[in-house]
Amino acid sequence: MALSELGTTNKQTKQMYMDLEVPDDKTQVMYVWIDGTGEHLRCKTRTMDFIPKAPEECPEWNFDGSSTGQAEGSNSDVFLKPATLFKDPFRGGNHKLLLCETLKYNRKPTETNLRMTCAAAMDKVKDEHPWFGIEQEYTLMDRDGHPFGWPKGGFPQPQGPFYCGVGADRVFGRDIVEAHYRACLYAGVKICGTNAEVMPGQWEFQVGPCEGIDMGDHLWIARFILHRVAEDFGVVVSLDPKPMPGNWNGAGAHTNYSTEAMRNEGGIKHINDAIKKMSKKHEIHIKAYDPRGGKDNERRLTGLHETASIHDFSSGVANRGSSIRIPRHVAGEGKGYLEDRRPSSNCDPYMVTERIVLTTLIETE
Repeated sequence: MALSELGTTNKQTKQMYMDLEVPDDKTQVMYVWIDGTGEHLRCKTRTMDFIPKAPEECPEWNFDGSSTGQAEGSNSDVFLKPATLFKDPFRGGNHKLLLCETLKYNRKPTETNLRMTCAAAMDKVKDEHPWFGIEQEYTLMDRDGHPFGWPKGGFPQPQGPFYCGVGADRVFGRDIVEAHYRACLYAGVKICGTNAEVMPGQWEFQVGPCEGIDMGDHLWIARFILHRVAEDFGVVVSLDPKPMPGNWNGAGAHTNYSTEAMRNEGGIKHINDAIKKMSKKHEIHIKAYDPRGGKDNERRLTGLHETASIHDFSSGVANRGSSIRIPRHVAGEGKGYLEDRRPSSNCDPYMVTERIVLTTLIETE
């Protein structure tokens, strides 16, 4: 039996049961949360006797935090606080996905619940109308840890023909990408595009523009849907920022950012002011841009493969080798947004977006 067949089930057999009618007064709500790694997601489902229209209509729940790295066994119950509600693309109908915050026994946020402080920061700057768009890169892997579509025990041809590629010898896993795209649109995620990336088996989807806290909410649910879609195909999604050592591109979560002032006439001044502020806090941003305080990004931000060095701050127009890129059309129009190319693919978008508004809008120099 091939490795790809181990632990798999027949999806056609499952469909017979999924086609069964559900009583009109019953809704399946899947609670989704970030676990103790700050990178991976967990979920479980409960039945409700009504169709929730907003997250606050859903009851709080709890889970065994000792099994997710979020509590000790002697005091293991962790609360699930409903945060954002989406349609469920896997069950369809009136069923929902519910993104939740995690709270300790004393009602304080767990160490990986970064949503609360992000929401507070976004509330402080709401009159600035901060918009974000994140370009989420990821790598499809077989369950043996080898990139999906790569020759077993070997390597594909060098990078070059794979970026935005077309053809069976250049693109691996498009079925997963298309299924994920459609599932996100159905769910109500603000997904705005997708493309094949530079390394074979690597892809990107983009979410945004989202204002304030919505950026983190929509990206986390988009990630959940991606993992869940790939599960159905028997493929693993890796958010490792450098899944393959050597002469291969890493994976990032380039973050596009603007305020209302940046988007208006003369906005380039506000963009340059923000970049200047960010240049003075480069190390703080690096520590905030991956779950291990910059250790993951050390493998990616080498100054090669379309990255800037992790040790140096730089900016430039249309320069994909800089820390901050100003798109060429933004420089030409004199308004728009900046692109922070430093966040790693496995970053927490709550921490990234909070750090950006803290530096550019809240903290003094």
